[in-house]
Amino acid sequence: MPAMMAGAVRVFVVDDHPMARQGVAVMLAESPLIRHVGEAEDGAQALRNAAAARPDVVIIDQSLPGMDGVATLAALAALLPQARCVLLLSEPDVALARRALAAGALGLLLKSATSQDLVAAVLAAARGQRAESPQIAAALADTDARAPLGTDLTRRERDLLQLLAQGLGNHEISTRLDIALPTVKFHVTNILSKLQAENRTAAVLVALRHQLVALGTQAGATA
Repeated sequence: MPAMMAGAVRVFVVDDHPMARQGVAVMLAESPLIRHVGEAEDGAQALRNAAAARPDVVIIDQSLPGMDGVATLAALAALLPQARCVLLLSEPDVALARRALAAGALGLLLKSATSQDLVAAVLAAARGQRAESPQIAAALADTDARAPLGTDLTRRERDLLQLLAQGLGNHEISTRLDIALPTVKFHVTNILSKLQAENRTAAVLVALRHQLVALGTQAGATA
């Protein structure tokens, strides 16, 4: 196996089955671009231990006891806004996939994925790019074709999107909406995912095209 690169992607794994965690670690070890830096058996343990591991990417099994995978993902996104998350699903459940994307997931993989699929998803997530198993992508595309873009934005996300359209940066949005900076970044990530946009500028253009915001309107001006 090639020597580990100094700038390898640091990965933390959350799964309640020891054999599953070991299996993921073995699959990740196939790439010299990835370094396995820690693991947890549930969401609570992940919240206690992940920060010290300083992961770039967190792989989370959806079927966790207590706090499920999406709830764990959302909590970790607030705790470690710089980390990207890949969620492992048993089946291409569209509602669950949308919950995960709204919570900030960048990778959605079926547990039947190959080691090559897993490595590719981790590396893509580390670059800030979405990666999905073909079955999940197809299921999402099918429902996307029937639902108008942006209908799943929350009221808070619409308020924040309006401020993005006015050209405000994260610090200004944090002050205007009286929310923490990591929370702003979390909402921005959700907005980009829901609008299928690669960056803030693209998201604003999509929002204007679909009349989700209006230039010159102050967010939160009305109840």
